[in-house]
Amino acid sequence: MKPRQPDPASVRIEGVPGDVAVRRVPRARRMRLRLDSRAGTPVLVLPPRVSLASGLAFAADHAAWLRSHIERIPARVPFASGVEIPFEGEARVLAAEPGASRGVRLVVGAILVGGPERGFARRLLEWLKGCARERIEARARIHAAALGRAVARIGLRDPRGRWGSCSRRGDLSISWRLILAPPFVLDYVVAHEVAHLAHMNHSRAFWRALARLAPDHARAQDWLRRHGADLHRFG
Repeated sequence: MKPRQPDPASVRIEGVPGDVAVRRVPRARRMRLRLDSRAGTPVLVLPPRVSLASGLAFAADHAAWLRSHIERIPARVPFASGVEIPFEGEARVLAAEPGASRGVRLVVGAILVGGPERGFARRLLEWLKGCARERIEARARIHAAALGRAVARIGLRDPRGRWGSCSRRGDLSISWRLILAPPFVLDYVVAHEVAHLAHMNHSRAFWRALARLAPDHARAQDWLRRHGADLHRFG
């Protein structure tokens, strides 16, 4: 039997702007199309035994659907002077301070980034991650103490499909992008993962523990459903 040629990383589909990424997923049971929540690009998901030709025909049949969804994706927002981004749920204008030291300052309505233009985005990102770590670690300590548990380590990540995770060793992994969201949203995600220190499942006991830590969790979940994808537009 002739071995199958490797799939291309991306393909062009008539009627679809830009490239369509190709992903062969071992556990997939059927062909499907999705949009990458962070990059905003279409992805064709193929099961192991489905041919690329079948996948291309499937994508072509759904070209109109893909095009309509791509057109509704909000534009990406770079970290650059003059751009507006959210910080803890409030809009802030990014402003360069070329003559200032290479630090970042939060003022009313703005975030001031000192130093030369080169490295502006990197310095801002490092500052945002530092703010995120400070808030996340503080809330994790408080919530863990309330449950009589201890957090082993906290890592900042930028995952595509989830806002946080908790390992059986007690390590937490939280998205730094939550610093862009209102504080009650960040607090909910931290509380959710800390609650897994006591219940490594989503049992009734877990939800009772979460309700103790974050009584407002339903509002935070609703905020993430409505606005969470937008956080991936920035930077």
